[in-house]
Amino acid sequence: MGGIAIGALALIVILSAFNGLEKLVESLYSSFDPDIKITATIGKTFAEETFPENEILNLEGILGGSKVLEETVVLKYNQKQTFATIKGVEESFLSHSGIDSMLYEGELLLEDGNLNYTVMGYGIADKIGLYIENALQPIYIYAAKNTKQLNPNLAEAFRVQPILPSGIFAINPDFDNKYALVPYKFAQNLLMKKSEMSAYELSLNEDVNPEDLKLKIQAILGADFEVKTKYQLNEIIYKTNKTEKWVTFLILSFVLVVATFNLIGNLAMLIIDKREDLFTLRSLGATENMVFQIFLIEGVLISLVGGVGGIGLGLLLTWLQQTVGIVPLQGVIVDYYPMAIELFDVAVVFATVILIGFGASYLPAKILTKRYFNSLTREV
Repeated sequence: MGGIAIGALALIVILSAFNGLEKLVESLYSSFDPDIKITATIGKTFAEETFPENEILNLEGILGGSKVLEETVVLKYNQKQTFATIKGVEESFLSHSGIDSMLYEGELLLEDGNLNYTVMGYGIADKIGLYIENALQPIYIYAAKNTKQLNPNLAEAFRVQPILPSGIFAINPDFDNKYALVPYKFAQNLLMKKSEMSAYELSLNEDVNPEDLKLKIQAILGADFEVKTKYQLNEIIYKTNKTEKWVTFLILSFVLVVATFNLIGNLAMLIIDKREDLFTLRSLGATENMVFQIFLIEGVLISLVGGVGGIGLGLLLTWLQQTVGIVPLQGVIVDYYPMAIELFDVAVVFATVILIGFGASYLPAKILTKRYFNSLTREV
């Protein structure tokens, strides 16, 4: 019973840990990635006039949208410079994304009158030595001119525009070392793409199914556009986490199978110990099948008690980690290891315990009951 309880406890805690990690990753990517992203099937950009923005925004369940223009540039601050991807966004991006909760320093500001501001990732700011409190000079953005011939004169090969830093966000290295947010119109002027955008990003209401809405949008746009949900944008990350979770579940299930060997031994000893009782039951008219069912039910009950106890203790530990925090983390954005309980996982663990307990009880109960009934028949 103890081994089954420990195995069930481990399954609940490990699965809850994977759930918590998955939700943490989802929250990090959701703060920057949109619920749905629309890009051109061919080419890096598409014309604004060819995109039915109003028709899409009028679909039920859409919270808002933002035009996006991205390009790789060089950022220079004082004497330091680095490559980065500027992401030109509209003001609606700031209000509908969760990036405000990931702000490390400064404020979330892109425009103030005629002044343009940038909010960049922590990794980029670190490379150019930018600190918002001491930012007394603008950042210069160098964007390569779209020419077919290589210009040896660097001053003529790049368009340069200054921009003021307003904030630094810290999400994860994928974003922190790559992106700098700038106003959408500023990006268009810098890149000389007055009526083009590289993507259109949508935010959805919480009760909307992204896959259903994706199909509706794809039907409106046709084959010239590609529509992806936030899960498809980071498909490898989500699938990897799911795969690791259930592979770990299978490994711990084998450990649980090993733990049931103790149950097999206990059940065998119980049948041996109750040999005289078997003789009494047989004398009272009990059949071999009836005795077999008694020991089978007893084995399943042992598994059930151990499994329920382990699951209950696992849920308690998970709840304590969620509310109080038992296992701390250092150097990450959360203070304690994230945990999340899902009823589906609890049901799977419970069913696994019962199934393994039934299998571990069936064979010894069947074989030993038959053996002792045959021996009792010979003695009579």
